[in-house]
Amino acid sequence: MKNLFTLVILLCPALYGWADEENTAKKATDAHITGHIILKETGEHLPFMTILLKGTNIGTATDETGHFFLKNLPEGKYTLRVQGVGYKSAEKEIVIVKGKTQEVNFEISEDAVLLDGAVVTANRNETDRREAPVIVNVLSPKVFENTNSVCLSQGLNFQPGLRVENNCQNCGFQQVRINGLDGPYSQILIDSRPMCSSLAGVYGLEQIPANMVERVEILRGGGSALFGSNAIAGTINIITREPLYNFFQVGHTLSAIDGESFDNVTSFNGAIVNEQRDAGIYLFGMVRDRQAYDHDDDGFSELGKINSTTLGFKTYYKPTHFSKLTLEYHHIKEFRRGGNNLDRPPHEADVAEQADHNIHGGSLNYSLSSKDYKHRLNVYSSIQNIGRESYYGAGRDTNAYGKTKDFTVVGGAQYSYDFDNFLFMPSSLTAGVEYSYNKLNDLMLGYHREINQEVSVYSAYLQNEWKTGRFSFLLGGRLDKNSEIDDPIFSPRLNIRYNPIPDLSLRASYSEGFRAPQTYDEDLHVAAVGGEVTLIQVAKDLKTERSRSYSASVDYYTTWGPVQINLLLEGFYTSLHNPFVLEEIESDDENKILERRNGSDAVVKGFNLEGKIAPHKSVQLQFGATLQSSKYDKPVAWSKDPEVEACRKLLRSPDQYGYATLNLLPFKSFSAALSGTYTGPMYVGHSAGYIEKDVLKKTDSFFDATIKLAYDIKIGKGYTLQFNMGLQNVFDSYQDDFDKGEFRDSGYIYGPGLPRTYFAGLKFGIF
Repeated sequence: MKNLFTLVILLCPALYGWADEENTAKKATDAHITGHIILKETGEHLPFMTILLKGTNIGTATDETGHFFLKNLPEGKYTLRVQGVGYKSAEKEIVIVKGKTQEVNFEISEDAVLLDGAVVTANRNETDRREAPVIVNVLSPKVFENTNSVCLSQGLNFQPGLRVENNCQNCGFQQVRINGLDGPYSQILIDSRPMCSSLAGVYGLEQIPANMVERVEILRGGGSALFGSNAIAGTINIITREPLYNFFQVGHTLSAIDGESFDNVTSFNGAIVNEQRDAGIYLFGMVRDRQAYDHDDDGFSELGKINSTTLGFKTYYKPTHFSKLTLEYHHIKEFRRGGNNLDRPPHEADVAEQADHNIHGGSLNYSLSSKDYKHRLNVYSSIQNIGRESYYGAGRDTNAYGKTKDFTVVGGAQYSYDFDNFLFMPSSLTAGVEYSYNKLNDLMLGYHREINQEVSVYSAYLQNEWKTGRFSFLLGGRLDKNSEIDDPIFSPRLNIRYNPIPDLSLRASYSEGFRAPQTYDEDLHVAAVGGEVTLIQVAKDLKTERSRSYSASVDYYTTWGPVQINLLLEGFYTSLHNPFVLEEIESDDENKILERRNGSDAVVKGFNLEGKIAPHKSVQLQFGATLQSSKYDKPVAWSKDPEVEACRKLLRSPDQYGYATLNLLPFKSFSAALSGTYTGPMYVGHSAGYIEKDVLKKTDSFFDATIKLAYDIKIGKGYTLQFNMGLQNVFDSYQDDFDKGEFRDSGYIYGPGLPRTYFAGLKFGIF
């Protein structure tokens, strides 16, 4: 594997020579393009649209009047592309001649159903979403804004097949489930790199602020052939924002949880781009202060307190028209505390879960292409370092303090080549190598527990996609050598797309995946149950978990006059071999012990339905529903009480869930957004403590609705002020049977993450 990295490094100068052959020192050509972009239906000029010269790193954005200017362009034949969230992309072929200035104007239409646009998660290359070999859903910043989502976890609920849940009353541990599977089955990526380690994944969904995100790409179904282990249920790829034009924005939102506990969030973001458009920087930050919330007035929190600060930037430099260097960095400082006696040291509380995180993360990426864009190379590295001071204890235990250090580094290279014709049709070949390393030390001396985990993974992948506008066939695979496993694991993938007519896409896929038996994982956070601490350990004979995933989908898009419609029906089937399960075991000490073992094989299957309807430019409706079944082949015991029946169903996995959003723009400056999520009944384990015996509970269904109103005020040229207000969980659909007191089961929490919550916000922007 090291030899492969050496080979890639040696190839870099050669490929750089290809890219720089026609572009020595970015010499001035006096070849310019000017123009404007207008909305086809109204003739209105569109500001802040992106204009790209395909095959190069040259791009800009329209100003506030909808005009753009590109200067000193390389000579030759190119494609000029215009794109923007909520609008259909458009392209024009142009010939750039030295010393000549051309005017190129665009008329584009709205894309209210967000079908157009480029995605990268489908095959690790930028691809038009409609031509992607698998369905990739895109979560835009508009969804975060309309649903009053201040962080990643809140916005993910508004996608088909996805459901975010809170699993602990004390620490607020959250996980996202895709197609009915637990959080550890989903791979979380930042800019296509697996940077959310096992420790960061515990609270990471709530730690990533919405203003850090350009878009979120969601790939449901197996993705291990592309992104390695854990990408079994799906992949969530967080694409961070990049500077395209100068702006600054600051805002504040105040939320009153049940009218009692306040959540203050202040955020800012902005960008500076130089006149030559070959360098820029994007800055973002968020400060959050959330008070603890006690729903049943027993003195113990149902939602813990959070104090967090996030700061970061993303910057780029383009040495040539065909190369680009990108650097991203973020720092997250977060303190969270739940239980009782929150104003006292944690060891003076009957129950306390406290975590103080200090996270540094970042990435460096260098991309290079040939002038004809047939050759493309990316060399990248990412790093994340976490320090955590913690307390997980009950009964005023002075020994429950802990300290954790977690270090993760990822490095790799990817090369792609486009064939005009390979065997039987045009194709794109992608090959890459990747190395990841994670070192974790988790120390809790009071419980005589120390975890030292050091995992190295060497990976190589290869795929080829034959593609035309009507048909695509992708065949590929990935080889992973995990230091926790004796033999390398091969994960294949097969994807087929067929368009019998332009507006109808039929897709089918097969993939395999795995989860390695590493020690520390998402479910190893410590919880308090029945006045004692629950610890989790790993069975000595734990085997690698394997998966096989199948999916098929029908994606239909049509336009009837001004009405735009997109309907998607997707079937999925995933079989799990040796799945990881938690079972309570006997213990001689005072703590409750759960052991991670291999359980009975399981099958998760079902359907996702998604619809997007835009009858008018001022009305947009989107909805999604999931019908699924998650069962083990044989019943699995979740309690050691012999009177508690084992269960075949995967716990915390409802058979029905879904969402709907309705966005209205009755006036140009006024908008209204209605949204809601539905969660069907599910089985949840309720451990003894507050109650006498362990019980398997079937929950009620929930409907969590939100309304948000916003009004924009233009203040002079380039200044905007927005006022917004609204109500989350309008009908107060919230769990009503929490345990009380110090002997409660803190993991007995289900349903919506917030009770009825009032909010109001103010946002000021300079563009």
